[in-house]
This record gives sequence, structure tokens and C-alpha cells, in this order.
Amino acid sequence: MPTSTQAPINDRQRIKAILASSSGNLVEWYDFYAYSFCALYFAPAFFPDGDQTTQLLSTAGVFAIGFMMRPIGSWIFGRMADRKGRKASMVISVLIMCGGSLLIGILPTYDTLGVWAPVLLTLARMLQGVSVGGEYGTSATYMSEIAVAKHRGFLASFQYVTLIGGQLLALLVLLVLQGMLSDEELRAWGWRVPFLIGAVAALVVLYLRRGLHETATTSPHGNNKDAGTLRALMKHRNAFLTVLGLTAGGSLAFYTFTTYMQKYLVNTAGMATDMASRVMTAALIVFMLMQPAFGALSDRIGRRNNMLAFGALATLCTVPLLTTLGSVTNPVTAFLLIVTAMGIISFYTAISGLVKAELFPMEVRALGVGLSYAIGNALFGGTAEAAALWFKSIGLESSFYYYVTVMTSIAFMTALVMPHKKKAGGYGIAEDLRH
Repeated sequence: MPTSTQAPINDRQRIKAILASSSGNLVEWYDFYAYSFCALYFAPAFFPDGDQTTQLLSTAGVFAIGFMMRPIGSWIFGRMADRKGRKASMVISVLIMCGGSLLIGILPTYDTLGVWAPVLLTLARMLQGVSVGGEYGTSATYMSEIAVAKHRGFLASFQYVTLIGGQLLALLVLLVLQGMLSDEELRAWGWRVPFLIGAVAALVVLYLRRGLHETATTSPHGNNKDAGTLRALMKHRNAFLTVLGLTAGGSLAFYTFTTYMQKYLVNTAGMATDMASRVMTAALIVFMLMQPAFGALSDRIGRRNNMLAFGALATLCTVPLLTTLGSVTNPVTAFLLIVTAMGIISFYTAISGLVKAELFPMEVRALGVGLSYAIGNALFGGTAEAAALWFKSIGLESSFYYYVTVMTSIAFMTALVMPHKKKAGGYGIAEDLRH
């Protein structure tokens, strides 16, 4: 089982390992987000009844089911990573994502299969949910362990660089297709292309991840039989609850201003679909570039202060930002408002995985990070679109703004009571992360 004994590596090997793990993270999230961005085109093909809001609500429900599978994936792959090593877990998770994307890309529609079409779509999303559930905790753990202490916030921020990069890549592929194909062609078959691209890209990442440096080695002399088990994890209940509190507000805010925002601009503000895609593409590029800066900031001021800044600003600014965006007509104004929101969220996203990894010891780190995050993300992040669309469908859309505000205030209070240990690597860095 994994022990804290790590073979020393040089800076070149460390950078190569971060890039290899990041590439897998990018493809995993590209595949997952391709569903959300293409939903505007394939929703009628799988859910033919109802108006646009009803169809989008149906696809958002399937999107949420994918999130509900994340705790299962985080338990399976977190246990594997803590007992057998990080590398094996990351290789298998990306292989499962490849299968889920391929299934969506070739899936017949409702006209061909009837009710089995949405059933199989849901199954594919469940596979992707299991895969991403395993990916987040293990990659966050791996990147926190492979990074040097004094730059750990900066280097660990590349997890969200690639996570946002996955979103951005999915959106860019959609923009290219919008430029090459007519609206009718996109609705007929063009929406399949992003999923097929994702399946091929996952195979490339599978090859790259075969050469990853292992940060948790397997030792025949290890005597911790509880490594990677729920029993061992429950010895760290406070850390588990801390991650839940931070994730509840952080994930809800993140998905509100990223995956849902494209639909919000179209369905509420009345912006044209292609213009909304362009606005979100530009905003996501800026958001991605923000991450290393906010990660480096945490190396100077501490992780806890980053989290406090996120919670306070998000609580104060969510309602005015969403209210203004709901009636925006100028795409430049929309872009500036969204980037403002993303700047606030960057206090959280840049160090999200690292903060969580620093709270757990090595023998339950991947499971602890993955499972607590997956539960919080499934309950709040994965349901963001469905909750927003439901509030809109009953004529209480503004109530969603206050829901997000309440959850970000919980994240603030969680950060407020979070232990503060100022060390070389930032808040609460585990002593067993040696390089």
C-alpha cells in the first residue's frame, strides 16, 4: 500500500509530471463539459416534448445525474489511489471517460430508439460521472504531492487551469462547428463531433499517463491496512466537513458562472446563441489565465485568506451580478460582468484542490479529497443548472440568486473556522509531502 517514501525527482521531471497529469485533467473535463455546451442543440433530439426551458431542464437533470455518480467514482478511485498508487487510478479513470464520450457520440436519438435514447444518454453520463469523480481527488492529490512546497499554490493552480481549459476547449470546438455548419446541421449531427474528439483525445492522454512519476509508492512493509478506507477517513471528520462546506459554495458559484451562464445569457437575457458562446469563450480564457496568479497569491498570504476573500466577495456580489446579467444587452458589458464574477471565484478555484489535499494525511488523501468534494459538488455544483432552470420555470428566477448567496456565505463561515497554520507551503501542509 502507499507509504510516504518518495523517490526524489528533479525539476524537469516534476514539470513533465504536472503537464502529463494536467493533460488528462483537461480531457476529462472537456468531455464532461461538451455535454453542457452542446445541450442547446441535442436537447430536442432526446427530449422532443416541451418548450426550450423544459428541454434544457431535462438535459440539466441528466447533467446532474452525472454529478451524482461522482461520489461513487471518488470512492472507487480514491481507494485505489491510496492503496495502489495515484498513477493506476488516473490511467483507468481517463479510459472510462473515453468510453462514456464515445457512447454519446454514436448514440441514436429518440426518433430511432424511443425512450431508450435518453436512458442510454443517462448511462453514458453516469460513466462520465464515475470517471470525473475519480479524477478530481486523485489529480488534486497528485499535483499537491509533486509540487515543491514554496510554489505549491502556484503549481497546484494548474489543476483548474486545465479544468477551465477543458471547458474552454469544449466551447471552442462548438464555436468552430457553429462557423462551419448551419443550425440545422448542428442539431441533426454536428453536436456529435465534440464527443468523438474527446474519445480520441482520451486515448492520447492514456499513453501520456503511462509515464507518470508515482508520488505514493507501494511498500510490502506497509502495515496500515486501513489505507484508503472509509473507516480511516472517518478519523478525519473535521477535514471532511470543512471540504463539504467550502465545496458547497465554491462549486455552486463556479458552475453558475461557467456552464450555466451560456444558457442564462440565451434563455434569460435573450442573447443570440453564437454571441453567448463568444462571450463565454473570451471570459473563460481570462478565467483560465487568472488561476496561476491567484495560486501564487496563496503562497504569499495563505490558503485560508484566499478562501475568506472568495466567501466574502461572492456573498456580497452574487445577487447584483446575476440581476444585471439577466437584462444585459451589450456583449462587452456581459463579458466584463462575468469576468468580475470569475475573478471572485478564482480565489477559490486556484487552490481548491490543494486546500483539500492539505487537510488529509497521505493514506486517505485521495479518498478524502475526492469523496468529500464529490458529495458537495453533486449536491450543489451538479444541480446548479437544474435549480436555476427550475426557479425560472416557476417564475421565481431571482430566488436562485439568493440561494447561491446563502451557499457562498456558508463557504465563508467554513473558511473562518478553518485552522490556520502558516508554513512554508501555506495553510496546513501535510508533513509527509517531501521532495
